[in-house]
Amino acid sequence: MATTTARPSSTRPPAGPAAAQRRGRPARHRTDGIAGYLFLSPWLLGLLTITAIPMLMSLYLSFTNYDVLSDWESMEWVGLDNYRTMFTDDPSFWHAVQTTLVFALVATPLKLAAALGVALLLNRPFKGAGLFRGLFYLPSLLGGSVALAIVWVNMFNRDGAFNSFLSWFGIEGKAWVNDPDFALGTLILLAVWQFGAPMVIFLAGLKQVPVELYEAASVDGASPWRKFINITLPMLSPVIFFNLVLETINGFQGFTSAFVLSNGTGGPVDSTLMYTLHLYIKGWNEYQMGYASAMAWVFLLAIGLVTAVVFRTGRFWVHYSDGED
Repeated sequence: MATTTARPSSTRPPAGPAAAQRRGRPARHRTDGIAGYLFLSPWLLGLLTITAIPMLMSLYLSFTNYDVLSDWESMEWVGLDNYRTMFTDDPSFWHAVQTTLVFALVATPLKLAAALGVALLLNRPFKGAGLFRGLFYLPSLLGGSVALAIVWVNMFNRDGAFNSFLSWFGIEGKAWVNDPDFALGTLILLAVWQFGAPMVIFLAGLKQVPVELYEAASVDGASPWRKFINITLPMLSPVIFFNLVLETINGFQGFTSAFVLSNGTGGPVDSTLMYTLHLYIKGWNEYQMGYASAMAWVFLLAIGLVTAVVFRTGRFWVHYSDGED
């Protein structure tokens, strides 16, 4: 007699809450993605309209003779003529490069040294430390304001506060901002005076240095100078690197103080003709917007190259607490 084997039933168990949740997960993920893009849309819109599209337009204009006053139909494609003129037929270009290099290479180390020195003093516990930190940080809040530059120019005029201070010691002052030998120096002093931002970063880094290292060094008889060289500087090297990158870029971008001091001309005798100021003069005073766009792209590439060099050399002197360089 034939026998029949019972086959397992193929009926699926009823879907529970977990299965329903799994089936609804892709839809929920799509909804979350749409919500995320909606929240990001103001930033994306700003990135496109304020940064990306103007950058692409300036790149295109750098290959044209666009002069702001003419319409787009009269604009002509000139290829690399703007770049060729910049490097071969514009003596003010190389003078502006030299002035900017002197400003950045002098002001940046002095500013970082002042910031680190004041941070070391304010890192010690004493009464009113918070007040002094706020006062030292105050000039950085003003930043590149026009009002601060005007006050600084008036301080170094012939009848300014600096000459009044020198007169107490029987020293006759001069119109420092009108002297080609000292005008750039006054701008460097202004940049160094605004050391508040790197000072705050240095203070945060000093708080992270383990006290045990200083205690062990004291037991070994190390002097304060040896502690600074062998403990403070190596432990602060990532912070120094961070400040160096930021302040180097800021140093190359100096504009407001030079514009105010020279009335937008780069004087006296082009002694304060910074690169950004020369770019402004070419674009808005002489209406050579195509040439100014080419200058802007060369400036961008130069800052990128300088930043890459700083990052490349940082591997030899930046030390992290986890032992990785």
